[in-house]
Amino acid sequence: MHLSVVIPCYNEKDTIEQIIKRVKAAPFDKEIIIVDDYSTDGTRDILKNLTADDTPVRVFFHARNHGKGASLRTGFKYCSGDIVIVQDADLEYDPSDYPQLIAPIDDGKAEVVYGSRFLGVHRAFAFANYMGNKALNLVTNILYNTILTDMETGYKAFRREVIQGINIECERFNFEPEITAKVLRRGYRIYEVPISYAGRDALEGKKLNIWKDGPEALWALIKYRFVS
Repeated sequence: MHLSVVIPCYNEKDTIEQIIKRVKAAPFDKEIIIVDDYSTDGTRDILKNLTADDTPVRVFFHARNHGKGASLRTGFKYCSGDIVIVQDADLEYDPSDYPQLIAPIDDGKAEVVYGSRFLGVHRAFAFANYMGNKALNLVTNILYNTILTDMETGYKAFRREVIQGINIECERFNFEPEITAKVLRRGYRIYEVPISYAGRDALEGKKLNIWKDGPEALWALIKYRFVS
């Protein structure tokens, strides 16, 4: 299976080179597509000076900051792989988990796979974020009659025709509930697999804020239950 790994990136100069190295080390035929969302910390300079090797890497630069959803929308357009994986530019998610992430798709069991942080080994993280995740999961399961454990996970894999066939509207972190809602409403099979997770806190550069982004995610879940 040929993979397309899409990396949305914003102000990750301390981790971007290392995550690219880790993705390249994953033992799969793949392409890497990086979308820089108008970084201002020097990340863009690093990306402009990447050296070529055997793994194709394409970098796209936004002219202004839009958000994670907008970056993924840009990246998905250029994917050519059989399976598309979303890979954050920090070091929270480990590319060594790719084998279990793509296995249900490769085996023909699923069209979409979510890597669940709550089923695998994970670093302890903020109680507010944990409860926010649990609340959003509960709403998801009630609205869409499912039993997901980690709707908000940043590790998602799709058959390319699935993700390229969905119109993504959300610009920010509300991409996660939007794509979940649209995948479930279309009847695609979702598998969850355990992954490792080394979550950051705000002091370490984590950008998602449950108090700001949580209400947006909740609204997206409700909205896309009734709107295509």
